[in-house]
Amino acid sequence: MTKQYTLSQLAEYLGASLEGNADQPIVKIATLLNAKNQDIAFLANKKYRNQLESTEAGAVILSADEAEYFAGNKLICENPYVAYAKLAQYMDTTPSAASSIHSSACIDEEASLGQSVKIAANAVIESGAVIGDNVEIGAGCFIGKNARIGANTKLWANVTIYHDVVIGEKCLFQSGAVIGSDGFGYANESGEWVKIPQIGTVIIGDRVEVGACTSIDRGAIDDTIIHDNVILDNQIQIAHNVEIGYGTAIAGCSVMAGSVKIGKYCQIGGMVAINGHNEVCDGVIITGMSMVTKGISQPGIYSSGMPHTTNKEWRKNIAHLRNLSDFKARIKALESLTEQLQHTDK
Repeated sequence: MTKQYTLSQLAEYLGASLEGNADQPIVKIATLLNAKNQDIAFLANKKYRNQLESTEAGAVILSADEAEYFAGNKLICENPYVAYAKLAQYMDTTPSAASSIHSSACIDEEASLGQSVKIAANAVIESGAVIGDNVEIGAGCFIGKNARIGANTKLWANVTIYHDVVIGEKCLFQSGAVIGSDGFGYANESGEWVKIPQIGTVIIGDRVEVGACTSIDRGAIDDTIIHDNVILDNQIQIAHNVEIGYGTAIAGCSVMAGSVKIGKYCQIGGMVAINGHNEVCDGVIITGMSMVTKGISQPGIYSSGMPHTTNKEWRKNIAHLRNLSDFKARIKALESLTEQLQHTDK
């Protein structure tokens, strides 16, 4: 049965000002465009302001500056997008990753489980693993020897946590994430690859979220470290000995090569690649498809990806790009000729 709220309940939860019918029933969150009478919507971007006129939402969350543009029931707050995020948590109907300790779970007798731990079918927990209170471990997960998982962390199905990995509290791992696999360490002896055992581990702080099929490699000697409050999207590759600072966000399909160090509060777009042994300072924004080949020591916005254009324009630009060295030589020749002419005039 769908849970129903009153608008006054939601206003109290958010600490928002209510204008309109306090008893308006609300059952879910929807967009302004698709909301119905018992839905609540939000306006966080003024380019959608025109939708306020036609929305059928039972109520709308908006800022004080936008409130005058909507005549219906409304919750007024400082940051509508943050309010939407908090309300989505409050009304969340996502099921648990596990509801009990399933009979098919394989738990070593030397593993330690906290209170109210839930483990779904076919999960494997090896010896020495320490699982904190209220942890949820989804179906088919693997927890290696001596791994540690902090309280209130959730692993969805088929997450792999290798040996000795340390994970903090209130973390979330989406399906298919692999934490602690070997870093890409090899020496070359006369054309033959000699594997270097990766003896470090991965240390993950509190409130870290890791997307589906993201891989975080263990350190070669020292550890790979993900600090508190970091969010990682799907299909990210984090190589050995990388360190990612507090509050940083990284979008999907990005790659951090070995020994990269990312500062606090950075935002890294999708498909970004950062070369190994480079350092990015605090507060840096790197836009999608950028290639970072050297360190960044000043906060700011950095880009190198080429925006799309028509195929015809792109082919023309590439033709010019291939001739850059020739253009450079011709410009130098013209500069030299200009200097000679100026000298002659004198």
